[in-house]
Amino acid sequence: MCAVSTQDLPAAAREVEDFVATGGWDQRPQLFALVPTEDLLREQPDLVGQVDQAAALTPVAQEELPDGDLGAALGTIMWPEAVAGCALVQEILMLPPEAEAELPDTDQDSISAAAANHPSAREARLVAAVLRDGSTACVLRLRAGEDGVDEVVEHPGLAENLTAALLDTLRG
Repeated sequence: MCAVSTQDLPAAAREVEDFVATGGWDQRPQLFALVPTEDLLREQPDLVGQVDQAAALTPVAQEELPDGDLGAALGTIMWPEAVAGCALVQEILMLPPEAEAELPDTDQDSISAAAANHPSAREARLVAAVLRDGSTACVLRLRAGEDGVDEVVEHPGLAENLTAALLDTLRG
């Protein structure tokens, strides 16, 4: 396997978000294998011209995730050694901290319903990406508000629980 640098991961996360964004909003969670481009092209030379050869990592979309608990689905995934990392894209609702304190302290369905109906809720698309060495990258696209402009935020610590779960799929 070719060496992949930690600096390559944010670019791969942005590429995944850009790809998913072409499909618009209201999509199901999607999982991607992150494969070293050089290795991929060596194994599948027919992909030359279809893959960005300048990119160190190529995201490869995986089969649709099952309905239900995302954590349970991730717990069943194990990647082959050829996969350097993975990325998960999911749409989420974001609330300011003061709004989170107003949510009911009951079951998950009640919490989700209250969050969805909260006036401060913002829809967002989160990409969490990890490499086998423990590197993480996250890209968050906040759906356009009244100004009509999406806001994009990048920070490796945006989804620590999710990146930890993704790292577990690589260590299986």
